[in-house]
Amino acid sequence: MIAERDLHATVSCVRAFTTVAIGLLMAVLFAPAVASAAPDECNEPTCVGGITGGVVLGATCSNTAYFVFGTTSSGRLVFCGSPRRYGPRYFRSPPLAGIRDENSSCTGSETFVAQAPDGLFLTCVTKDDTSRWLRGDV
Repeated sequence: MIAERDLHATVSCVRAFTTVAIGLLMAVLFAPAVASAAPDECNEPTCVGGITGGVVLGATCSNTAYFVFGTTSSGRLVFCGSPRRYGPRYFRSPPLAGIRDENSSCTGSETFVAQAPDGLFLTCVTKDDTSRWLRGDV
């Protein structure tokens, strides 16, 4: 009789454990996904999205306005630009400041380029003693 009670208690414990384990598994599987928060600031190339890898310096490219940055096989940062009278091609890039808003101040970054949140190519332009992030493709 004692062995039967022990067996019954063991089976009850196993059932309880299994029920709890299944409940936890179901909670994990059907819990809403939590979106990871984007960084508040992006001040370096590593957080800039849309950079094309494996670009060849001097090779032709197609978009001089949006997501223009690339890296060569050696890791050099390049951008797609279109000099006068020539088709777009990849050039060595000035330092990339990260993500910036168009028309925001770029004081202190006068020799830098950036990318807007929507991928627009920006360059720091000084005019009338004011430095602003402006379109880099015009």
